[in-house]
Amino acid sequence: MVDEHVEIGVPQQILESLPDSEGDPAQDMKRAVAGMESQLNRAIEAADSEAEAASHVVDALERLEEHLERYDEFVPELRAWGQSPIYAIAWRNLQADLVLQIHEHEWLADHVDRERNHRIVEDGIRFGNR
Repeated sequence: MVDEHVEIGVPQQILESLPDSEGDPAQDMKRAVAGMESQLNRAIEAADSEAEAASHVVDALERLEEHLERYDEFVPELRAWGQSPIYAIAWRNLQADLVLQIHEHEWLADHVDRERNHRIVEDGIRFGNR
C-alpha cells in the first residue's frame, strides 16, 4: 500500500481559453480531471509498491499521450471543415499539461522512468521475435 498520492487540476489559462457557451465545457474538464485524479489515487493506494504504483501512472500517462495526439489530429480537420478547433486545442493542451503535472511528483520520477524503460525494452524484445 503506497501512502503517496497525485494531485492534478485544470490550469486557469486553459479554462480562460474556452469561449463562454452552453454546456459549460470548463465544468466538463474539471469533472474529467477530478475523475482521473481519483482513479489514479485509488490505483496508487491499492498498489503494493511504488514500482507497481508507477506502472498505473505510466498507463495513465500513455492514455493522456494518446488523447493528446487524437485531439491534435482534430485541429486541422476541424479547420478544413470551416469549424473552430478551440475545444480540440483546449483539450489537447489539457492532456499535455496533465502529463507535465504528473511528472512533477518527485516520488514517482525514478519509478516512472524505470517503468517506461522496461516497457520500451519489453516491446523491443517482443517485436524482435516476430
